[in-house]
Amino acid sequence: MRGSAISRITGLLSEQVEAARGRDPATAGASTAEILLTWPGVHAVLAYRLANRLQRAGVPMMPLVISWLARSVTGIEIHPGASIGPGFFIDHGAGVVIGETAEIGRDVTLYQGVTLGGTGFQAGKRHPTVEDNVTIGSGAKLLGPIRVGHGAKIGANSVVVEDVPPCSTVVGNPGHPVKVDGRRVEGPDADWIHLPDPLQDAVKTLSARIKELERQVAELSGGSDPGDADPDPSPKKGRSSAGG
Repeated sequence: MRGSAISRITGLLSEQVEAARGRDPATAGASTAEILLTWPGVHAVLAYRLANRLQRAGVPMMPLVISWLARSVTGIEIHPGASIGPGFFIDHGAGVVIGETAEIGRDVTLYQGVTLGGTGFQAGKRHPTVEDNVTIGSGAKLLGPIRVGHGAKIGANSVVVEDVPPCSTVVGNPGHPVKVDGRRVEGPDADWIHLPDPLQDAVKTLSARIKELERQVAELSGGSDPGDADPDPSPKKGRSSAGG
């Protein structure tokens, strides 16, 4: 019995270390002891596993006490009633909140500031269900009993209140799918640089359409092409106002 418990604990610690090594480049030079002692996402998940086990065993108050202590130390709040599969990893983690009826599948990755929350005071299922291999970016808010399909990617600061198709990318507020890949995703996708920008695409399309209409009007009226108003259409050089 004692040997079985030790084996389970060892397996749980190993699972968390492997999840961190597979998804956080900062672990490249870190030992197993350093990860276990200094990674707050690892601490929060381990505390949740203990609290969840006590909750399922019917132990009163202690699960919430453990959850409170973990939140005080790590800044990550995971309700002991949530259901979380193996391979779960929280990178950095400050400000993460996971509600009581949230369900999370295998190998899911969350970044700091993510909320899996409810939308009201209704009873029953009121938090999101997140399927396997989903990656949720910094500051994203998933609200209500929605379902996020396998392999989906939620962009940073998105607010998602509707179901997300499998293998899709969601951005915006309210969040909406801007890309559906259609192929199975085999691991966390942390490429936040090349997310589609539907607003920018729409502005470019409208701008091109306006220029075309101006050209047609100029031809009909016999005037000059408005496109000739700027003698130097090349990109302006200099320091970007965005700090580039």
